[in-house]
Amino acid sequence: MKTKIALMAALMAFSYVFSQENQSEQNSLTLYSRTIDSIVVSEKIKMNKELDEVDKDFKKNKIGADEKQKLKADIASKYEQSINEKIDARKTEFEEATREMVKEAVLRPIDSLRKDKNQIMMGLGGIKIRMSEDKITPADYLKSWEYSVAIVGTSYTTKDKPFAFLNNSSEFKNTVFNSGIYLVRYENQLGDYKSPFFYRIGLGYRWDQSKAKYGRTFTQESKILDIKDFTKGNLKDTHINNHYIFVPVELKFVLNPKYVEYNGTQYLDNKANQFTVVAGVYGGVRVASNIYNRYSNEYSKRIVERETINHGVNDLIFGAKLGIGYGGFNIFVQKDFTPAFNNNTTLTHKYGLQIGIEVMNINF
Repeated sequence: MKTKIALMAALMAFSYVFSQENQSEQNSLTLYSRTIDSIVVSEKIKMNKELDEVDKDFKKNKIGADEKQKLKADIASKYEQSINEKIDARKTEFEEATREMVKEAVLRPIDSLRKDKNQIMMGLGGIKIRMSEDKITPADYLKSWEYSVAIVGTSYTTKDKPFAFLNNSSEFKNTVFNSGIYLVRYENQLGDYKSPFFYRIGLGYRWDQSKAKYGRTFTQESKILDIKDFTKGNLKDTHINNHYIFVPVELKFVLNPKYVEYNGTQYLDNKANQFTVVAGVYGGVRVASNIYNRYSNEYSKRIVERETINHGVNDLIFGAKLGIGYGGFNIFVQKDFTPAFNNNTTLTHKYGLQIGIEVMNINF
C-alpha cells in the first residue's frame, strides 16, 4: 500500500510539472484516457449480458459447472480481444499499457474492481473503517485483522451479587463511562465457507478508572488500601486507575447470514451488515495502578498528587464476555470472575463488571 501511495504521489508531481511545460499534451492524454474508458464500459456491458445468460443456463441445469467456467473464459477472452482491437484502431501510442489495463478490467474478479473496498461509515455505533485493498475473493473477507476502541462503564460488585451494576452500597461513585478498551484481534471462519461461526483472538489494553464517593479519597496506610475523608484541602477530583494487558478468546455467531456466489461456490458475505452474537473469555495481567488526587488549599488553587498503588490489588484477572452487534454497532458486557482487589483492602466491592460500546472499528 505504501508503494502505491508513493507511486501515486510521484505521478501527481510529474503530471503537474509536465502540464506546465506542455498543456496540449496533457489534454491529449486526458482525451485518450476517456476514450479507453468509454470503449471498456461499452464492451463490458455487452460481456456482462452474455455472462448473465451463462449463469441462467447453469441455474436451470442446462450446463454443468465445468462448461460454465469454460464459457465464461471464452466470453472474457473474446471481449478482451474486441476491446484491444477497438483501441488499436483509435490510438497506437501506449499500446502495452493499454493492453494491461484491458486485461485487468476484463479478467480481474468483480470483487476486486474496488467496489466497497475502502470505506468509512459513521452511525450509532461510532466509526467503522474498512481497509480491504488487498482482498479479492469472498473468501478473503472471511478472515481479517481489526483494531477496536470501546468506551466502558466500570462498576464493582460483591461476590454474592455479581451483576449489581451501579450499586448504591458500593464504596465507588456511580459513573456511566469511566474506562476504555483498546484491542487488536484476528478473526477467521470456523467450518466451511457458509458457516456462520467465527473465532477471534486478540491482544488488548484495558484501563479501569473509579472514583470514591462523598469527598473521600483512596489511601495506603500500613499496607492496606482504604478509603478515607480527605483532609488536605478542597478536593476537586480523585480516582483510582488500574491498567491491564489482556488476551480475549471469543466465538462469534452470525444470526442472519447472507451469502454471495463466486466461481460456482457460495460464501458467507462478510461485507454485508449482519446481526451477530459474541461470547468469550479473557485473561489479563495488571501492569500498573495509581491514585490520583487534585485539590486546592489556601496556598494553591491546583495541587496534583499521584501515588503508585503497591497493596490491595491483584495482579491477574479472568472473566467472560457476552456481546451483540449489527454492522459497526457493538455493545457488550464483561464480568471479572476474579476480584480486582485482594484482602489487603477494606473495600467490599471487588469484582469488576463492565458494560461497553465499541466506538471505532478499523478492519483490514
